Amino acid sequence: MNEIIGRFHLMWDSFPGLARLISNRHEVIAANMIARNAGFTEGVICAKVGAPETHRGCKMMKMFQDGKAQVQRLGNKIKGWEPIEGYPDLCIHWAVDIPDGD
Repeated sequence: MNEIIGRFHLMWDSFPGLARLISNRHEVIAANMIARNAGFTEGVICAKVGAPETHRGCKMMKMFQDGKAQVQRLGNKIKGWEPIEGYPDLCIHWAVDIPDGD
Protein backbone atom coordinates (compact mmCIF):
# COMPACT_ATOMS: atom_id res chain seq x y z
CA MET A 1 0.00 0.00 0.00
CA ASN A 2 2.89 2.40 0.71
CA GLU A 3 3.97 2.18 -2.93
CA ILE A 4 0.58 3.23 -4.31
CA ILE A 5 0.31 6.03 -1.74
CA GLY A 6 3.75 7.30 -2.77
CA ARG A 7 2.76 7.19 -6.45
CA PHE A 8 -0.47 9.04 -5.64
CA HIS A 9 1.43 11.87 -3.96
CA LEU A 10 3.97 12.04 -6.79
CA MET A 11 1.22 12.53 -9.36
CA TRP A 12 -1.48 14.45 -7.49
CA ASP A 13 0.12 16.68 -4.84
CA SER A 14 0.54 19.53 -7.33
CA PHE A 15 -2.94 19.11 -8.88
CA PRO A 16 -4.82 22.45 -8.68
CA GLY A 17 -7.95 20.89 -7.16
CA LEU A 18 -9.09 18.18 -4.80
CA ALA A 19 -7.45 14.78 -5.37
CA ARG A 20 -8.03 11.69 -3.27
CA LEU A 21 -7.07 8.02 -3.34
CA ILE A 22 -10.24 6.26 -2.19
CA SER A 23 -11.15 2.64 -1.47
CA ASN A 24 -14.30 0.95 -2.73
CA ARG A 25 -15.57 1.33 0.85
CA HIS A 26 -15.42 5.15 0.40
CA GLU A 27 -12.44 5.49 2.78
CA VAL A 28 -9.86 8.16 1.97
CA ILE A 29 -6.47 6.43 1.79
CA ALA A 30 -4.47 9.51 0.74
CA ALA A 31 -5.23 13.10 -0.28
CA ASN A 32 -3.39 16.09 -1.65
CA MET A 33 -3.07 19.21 0.51
CA ILE A 34 -6.09 20.94 -1.06
CA ALA A 35 -8.28 17.94 -0.27
CA ARG A 36 -6.87 17.58 3.27
CA ASN A 37 -7.58 21.26 3.92
CA ALA A 38 -11.18 20.61 2.81
CA GLY A 39 -11.52 17.82 5.40
CA PHE A 40 -10.64 14.76 3.30
CA THR A 41 -8.09 13.39 5.73
CA GLU A 42 -6.80 9.84 5.66
CA GLY A 43 -9.27 7.35 7.17
CA VAL A 44 -12.40 9.49 6.79
CA ILE A 45 -15.38 8.30 4.75
CA CYS A 46 -15.45 10.69 1.80
CA ALA A 47 -19.25 11.08 1.72
CA LYS A 48 -19.21 12.39 5.30
CA VAL A 49 -17.14 15.46 4.38
CA GLY A 50 -18.98 18.66 3.55
CA ALA A 51 -22.63 19.10 2.69
CA PRO A 52 -24.50 15.93 1.66
CA GLU A 53 -25.72 17.53 -1.58
CA THR A 54 -22.13 17.81 -2.82
CA HIS A 55 -22.03 14.01 -3.02
CA ARG A 56 -25.27 13.56 -4.99
CA GLY A 57 -24.70 11.87 -8.29
CA CYS A 58 -21.42 10.31 -7.15
CA LYS A 59 -20.18 8.00 -9.90
CA MET A 60 -17.63 6.06 -7.87
CA MET A 61 -19.62 2.82 -7.67
CA LYS A 62 -20.35 3.00 -11.42
CA MET A 63 -16.62 3.39 -12.02
CA PHE A 64 -15.91 0.28 -9.91
CA GLN A 65 -18.69 -1.70 -11.64
CA ASP A 66 -17.69 -0.75 -15.18
CA GLY A 67 -13.95 -0.42 -14.62
CA LYS A 68 -14.01 2.80 -16.66
CA ALA A 69 -13.31 6.39 -15.71
CA GLN A 70 -16.34 8.57 -15.02
CA VAL A 71 -16.67 12.36 -15.34
CA GLN A 72 -19.34 14.72 -14.10
CA ARG A 73 -19.77 18.45 -14.65
CA LEU A 74 -21.72 20.40 -12.05
CA GLY A 75 -21.88 24.10 -12.79
CA ASN A 76 -18.33 25.42 -12.70
CA LYS A 77 -16.84 22.19 -11.31
CA ILE A 78 -15.69 18.99 -13.02
CA LYS A 79 -15.36 15.78 -11.00
CA GLY A 80 -13.69 12.56 -12.08
CA TRP A 81 -13.31 9.00 -10.83
CA GLU A 82 -10.48 6.95 -12.32
CA PRO A 83 -9.68 3.27 -11.84
CA ILE A 84 -6.09 2.29 -11.03
CA GLU A 85 -4.68 -0.62 -13.01
CA GLY A 86 -3.65 -3.43 -10.69
CA TYR A 87 -5.63 -2.02 -7.74
CA PRO A 88 -9.27 -3.02 -8.33
CA ASP A 89 -10.40 -1.78 -4.89
CA LEU A 90 -8.96 1.74 -5.24
CA CYS A 91 -9.66 4.78 -7.38
CA ILE A 92 -8.55 8.36 -7.83
CA HIS A 93 -11.29 10.91 -7.28
CA TRP A 94 -10.56 14.46 -8.30
CA ALA A 95 -12.46 17.71 -8.63
CA VAL A 96 -11.44 21.00 -10.13
CA ASP A 97 -13.17 24.36 -10.52
CA ILE A 98 -13.43 25.86 -13.99
CA PRO A 99 -12.27 29.48 -13.81
CA ASP A 100 -14.42 32.20 -15.36
CA GLY A 101 -13.09 33.94 -18.44
CA ASP A 102 -9.72 32.38 -19.16
